[in-house]
Amino acid sequence: MHAMWVTISRSFRLEAARSLPKLPPSHPCSRLHGHSFVVEVTLEGEVDPEVGWLVDYDVIAAAWAPLAKALDHRHLNDVPGLENPTSEYLARWVYDRLAPALPALAAVTVMETPETRATYRGARKPS
Repeated sequence: MHAMWVTISRSFRLEAARSLPKLPPSHPCSRLHGHSFVVEVTLEGEVDPEVGWLVDYDVIAAAWAPLAKALDHRHLNDVPGLENPTSEYLARWVYDRLAPALPALAAVTVMETPETRATYRGARKPS
């Protein structure tokens, strides 16, 4: 049987407040506000032919659990490393903390609304 390369994702929800301090005071996001964030964790790699999957979804959930504890129902600006908690920085923050536990990690997407999202795929050099 030929190797099978796949992409899998698992989504998690968290409720959190933030303000974006780098914005002018006239911008609504400079004020304290909250979001029902959805964080999508994406892994890529070769399916293990013995079990038929890339990674057990429960492994992804276990890696996410301590991050949920640190982020859910929190003021993100108070979380070390998230003093300016844009969705872009939040995606990188999550990625950097999941990568050691999930070697096949390919991307983290943070959705602050159903219409808006930011995806971080690890450190890359511009083309």
